[in-house]
Amino acid sequence: MKVVIAGATGAIGRPLVAALHASGHEVLAVSRDSAVNIPNARIVVADVLDRDGLLRAVQGLSADVVIHQLTALRKTPARYRDLDLTNRLRVTGTAHLLQAADAIGARRFLTQSMVPGYGYTDHGSRPLTERDPFGLQRGDKTDPIVAALDSTEQQVFDADGIDGIALRYGAFYGLSGSQSFIRALRARTLPVPRDGGGTMAWIHLADAAAATVAAMESGSAGRAYNIVDDTPATWGEMFTAHARAGRTGPPRRIPKWVIRMAAPYLATLMIDTSVRVSNAKAKADLGWKPRYPSFRDGVQALRDGI
Repeated sequence: MKVVIAGATGAIGRPLVAALHASGHEVLAVSRDSAVNIPNARIVVADVLDRDGLLRAVQGLSADVVIHQLTALRKTPARYRDLDLTNRLRVTGTAHLLQAADAIGARRFLTQSMVPGYGYTDHGSRPLTERDPFGLQRGDKTDPIVAALDSTEQQVFDADGIDGIALRYGAFYGLSGSQSFIRALRARTLPVPRDGGGTMAWIHLADAAAATVAAMESGSAGRAYNIVDDTPATWGEMFTAHARAGRTGPPRRIPKWVIRMAAPYLATLMIDTSVRVSNAKAKADLGWKPRYPSFRDGVQALRDGI
């Protein structure tokens, strides 16, 4: 198939392009930078927030699938406002990409969602499934983030003539994600709460890319899939594993109130949120399973240079 990817230079974008190419698909990558080099992809220069410019850029092109992986997260967001542009990309960007999909004849559309869309709170010990409420706002500063995740999902589900699929990824690690963790740990800029913080669902970037290809090829229209590994872990567990792999020394453990003052969004994510998520539906429907079922496997592979 011919696939258009918006966000091909991001953390998941590059391994996704490689996985698509390895599976025999042709890739067109939407980028604002005409000089960017993405192996195995043809560049389409456009800004997805500029509707008219995007439609001009894709004029005359044809494709079977559009995949939306755009964020504006160059580093770990510390404050709620750090997600403002990403929220726009999930709301307005999705709308523009759906119009572009219609213009180029694409009838399949996959969008990036994330498991925090289930809510920034303690969900207890039961793994959440795709049947659990998603996108519910709680009247706090996380509402625009949750609303944007829900918006991108609902837009692709509701679009006429589009087979829309939402991929609810866990927190990313591995490949460039793990490199960022290790750099921050070495610089002592990646602390964790003294108690290790809340529990998060995780996914290695290589596994996220493989699941995306599987969903594109065999996922059911109108469905969301949880793309996570088999082993939830606290932030403290994840960062300690990376510190050992990178030989950086243990992560700094600091009081929760310090994190809340310095990085209020990060505190909400790392301290207030605990979420375990089931990947059973993705395994059953997509014929996919994570190569790295636990963060321990993925970080060990990092250490071994795999």
